[in-house]
Amino acid sequence: MSQGEDQLGLPLDGIRVADFSRLLPGPWCAQFLSDLGASVIKVEIPGTGDMSRHNPPRFGDTSVYFNSVNGGKRGMTLDMTLPEGREIAHRLIETSDVVIESFRPGVAKKLGIDYETVKHVNDRAIYCSITGFGQDGPLAHISGHDLAIQSLAGFMTLGTPDGDVPQVPGFQAADYAGAALACIGILSGLMSRGQHGKGCNIDLSMFDSLLAMCNITLTGAMAKAAGDANPSLIEAWGGNPRYANYATRDGKAVAVALLETRLWRGFCDAIGRPDLVDDDESPDARHSDHGERAVEYRAAISDYCLSKDRDELIDEMVRHGVPLCPIYTPEEAMGSEIVQARGLIEYVENPQGLRIPRIVNPLIKSGLVRKTRAPAPALGADGDAILSELGFDGADLSRFANAGIISS
Repeated sequence: MSQGEDQLGLPLDGIRVADFSRLLPGPWCAQFLSDLGASVIKVEIPGTGDMSRHNPPRFGDTSVYFNSVNGGKRGMTLDMTLPEGREIAHRLIETSDVVIESFRPGVAKKLGIDYETVKHVNDRAIYCSITGFGQDGPLAHISGHDLAIQSLAGFMTLGTPDGDVPQVPGFQAADYAGAALACIGILSGLMSRGQHGKGCNIDLSMFDSLLAMCNITLTGAMAKAAGDANPSLIEAWGGNPRYANYATRDGKAVAVALLETRLWRGFCDAIGRPDLVDDDESPDARHSDHGERAVEYRAAISDYCLSKDRDELIDEMVRHGVPLCPIYTPEEAMGSEIVQARGLIEYVENPQGLRIPRIVNPLIKSGLVRKTRAPAPALGADGDAILSELGFDGADLSRFANAGIISS
């Protein structure tokens, strides 16, 4: 089914987004807006395009990474270091409701797409600038890579033994925090414009966004800041034996999440160890390290998990209604029963004729997003059509190509 056959009345029908962003946060945000019904035009530099186009692995000649955050968009190339390239960008901005960019502070101004310029061109535009550390502040000039941002947010050391170097996180938390908050900010800006008729400037810092989601990890630090010199800390990073990961007999692993007394009792009954249940357990034990009983708890859980293969153990726990979960590899997760049952992966055909998997927008069942998402555009694939929509003719397109303003 093509995008034109999607259901009518999506939330962002009629909204145009000029997406000048690259890599992950901006493109993922713009893709989500496209899912919600917006018409998104991705603008890239001629020749190389978005750097993520070149990330392995690949679907034929297209990066899996790039395809996963740029679906549903049309694409054009534009060299905005040239005056005529900036003029074309301004004509696109004149017709757009949202402008997204993710350049280092100061670069957008050099390219003529900074907020003050955009405001002059189109004062109704919702302008969202996504950077690592914001447009001002002591780290504004630093490249906003996810690892650098996560390292400053205060949670990478949680669960790491003193003296050990924390592992590189397996999830791009800062990138996606920035992407999600950018999407929320843009939608809020559109609502505000509907009420007041004016656009707005969103200075979206990935660091700010991630820190705003660290309200649990920073509880101890906030208690100390409020005057508690030695606060009792929540334990959710491996110190609680009933909320931790354990190895199984076949060299795999399971996640144990038995915080509540009810769940703990169910597990203990299932393994024949009712002696481990404390009927007087207080509510504050839920996220504690369980003090003197911790060693006994950990040994009982570990011994039982090591006595069985992972899937055998999970099957047994499921029969008893105990929430132990397998720790999956990415391949296992993608093919898992829950992913299939929830319809979270679909297969589509890309322009090269390859049948490729795609993660489905989780709002699909609500009717708020497109029923299907077109593959990411090839570099500059829709440039001629977009320029024609902006009022340029064939002679203009030839001149732009000859001057290197667009890809030929």
